[in-house]
Order: sequence, then C-alpha cells, then structure tokens
Amino acid sequence: MNSEKIQSIAFKWFEAFNKHDLEQLLSLYDEEAAHYSPKLKVRQPETLGLIQGKPALRNWWQDAFERLPSLQYKPTSFTSNNERIFMEYVRIVDGEEDMLVAEVSEIRDGKIIASRVYHG
Repeated sequence: MNSEKIQSIAFKWFEAFNKHDLEQLLSLYDEEAAHYSPKLKVRQPETLGLIQGKPALRNWWQDAFERLPSLQYKPTSFTSNNERIFMEYVRIVDGEEDMLVAEVSEIRDGKIIASRVYHG
C-alpha cells in the first residue's frame, strides 16, 4: 500500500473512534490484530499490556467508551510509509488533563495487524 492509502486508514480510524462506532473501528483491523497499550497494562494487568484478536479489541474499546463517554482523540500529526503509520494525537476526556499520545500501526492488505500506543 502507498502512504496515502495508509493515511486514509488513519483518518477512518479517528472518525470511527471519535464517534465511538465500535463496528466501524473494528472493521479496520485484521481478525488476529495485536494491540499494546500502557492503559491495558494498568486496567488489565494480566494482559501485560498486550491483547490480540477482534474479540479482545471489542471488549477493550467497549469498556473505554462506556467508562469515558466524552473520550475523544484530536490528531496532531501523521508520518507513514508503505507498511506503518505513526500518529500523534491528544487524548481528551472531560474532567481529566489532556494527554499527548503516539501510536504506531502496522498495515497489511488494507487492515491494521498491530498497533502500539505510547504515552507518559
């Protein structure tokens, strides 16, 4: 895939996430996609921060959307090549301090196969 197509996946990802459209969000992922997040490590210590597969992704984001109904991500920058996209964004939740987040997603055959989140 070229970097423009990869960036279009990122734009679709932000659109689905900010609408809290779980089905649309999951449609961007491979069935066996892996996702690592420091928040997972805290909220679900048994995962060591890593989940795999759409059922686990569904549970993770459904819980986040229910717990944090105001959760939004504001994209600030994208850098991509033919297989990965590096995204920076601001995590916004009512009543919490905004948090700068970076995420790298690996794309294969038009689907996200792995993603890794970085933040303080």
